[in-house]
Amino acid sequence: MAHQYALSNIYNHYLSTYAPKSTTRYDAHKKSELRNVYNSIIKLNKEAPLSIVDTSEAAQKYVVSIKENARGLRNTITSLSGSDETELLNRKIAYSSNSAVVDAKYIGDISKQNEDESMEISVEQLAQTQVNTGNYLRKDAMALSSGTYSFDIAINNTGYEFQFNINPGDTNFDLQNKLARLINNSNIGLSASIKEYDTDHTALSLESVSTGIDLGRVTLFDISEDDSSKSGGVAEYLGINNVSRYPQNAIFSLNDERRVSYTNHFTVQGKYDITLKGLPASNEETVTIGLKPDMESIAENINHFIGGYNDFIRAAAEYQNSQPKSSQLIREMSRISGLYNNELAPLGISLTEDGTINVNNTILKAGLEENGAKESLDGIKRYANAVLNKSNAISLNPMDYVNKTIVAYKNPGKNLAPAYITSQYSGMMFNSYV
Repeated sequence: MAHQYALSNIYNHYLSTYAPKSTTRYDAHKKSELRNVYNSIIKLNKEAPLSIVDTSEAAQKYVVSIKENARGLRNTITSLSGSDETELLNRKIAYSSNSAVVDAKYIGDISKQNEDESMEISVEQLAQTQVNTGNYLRKDAMALSSGTYSFDIAINNTGYEFQFNINPGDTNFDLQNKLARLINNSNIGLSASIKEYDTDHTALSLESVSTGIDLGRVTLFDISEDDSSKSGGVAEYLGINNVSRYPQNAIFSLNDERRVSYTNHFTVQGKYDITLKGLPASNEETVTIGLKPDMESIAENINHFIGGYNDFIRAAAEYQNSQPKSSQLIREMSRISGLYNNELAPLGISLTEDGTINVNNTILKAGLEENGAKESLDGIKRYANAVLNKSNAISLNPMDYVNKTIVAYKNPGKNLAPAYITSQYSGMMFNSYV
């Protein structure tokens, strides 16, 4: 268990530093899908030659980036599609008449979506977090004696005691930073930061991660020193027990029906993913949410797909000077694009010298409106499916694109899958970490 925890920590370090940080609902899989991934890994390893792999820190950063960017590309394509290959790029796009107030995404079933599924939303109040902003104190001063102090934070019906030392010579700024790190590292649902009033005065600010408030309650968290086991007075001295902004729920009307939400992000009828972003200029203003026509949705899907593809190519290109096999990866992706060049050209989609793809939206729009657009759409759907398959393969075995020396080939058809080679990717990082 300790090894698993350590491996998780080091992977998260590389992931957060060198690769995309987002996780989507497309990262969740059925048991059958996970079983297929496992069987694919076994099949790959069974015939793979024995190799000595570059396990340097630079290689670790590179392989995590490649794997996670491939996952991001796969999720981009999947998010524009349904479960059926024929539905690639068919995802309808939601529109908002005022995206500064309400943002919307369509998340419903492709086969059941209708253009008349519109709704009216009027926003009265946004959900907000609780904020406690402390006193602005002189950075280089300190009015408390050195010693061990503590205070209590009650949040989510749970109490936490924070103990810490004030050492001789510590300043207010030292104490504020110490407590900010202590609270942030505790992961109790609070975010701590230092606010500057001017170059000489700062305050410790605490903000709840969650928004909204239950009926009958006023605060999401409270800070006290009444029952602390060590010396008190720090919370009052810093002023962090004073609420500067109280939490509140989002209040809005959906098709003239008044509703309340703990957060500004929610779904409606399993069809729309809604985010309340601001208040309208007038209390009378309503925002219309609906679906764009087919051709507009397809054009936007194509641009989104090409944007995800270009992001992947640019991410791989960043390692061309340090990781030679990244150039191989770009060439392989470019060859796939080249195979579909004749089918993509009528839609204004062309391959550039650096491996990225350019879209001429004027030609794209004209191509989609022509009678023969279906044939062109079938072409880009086949291309998207080819890129999807390639991104799955890269995500499954990113070690194909790391420098390695082949030591021995296996006897074809007469070998078993090695017990440990499936862990080569994660084990490479773990060995370095230990």
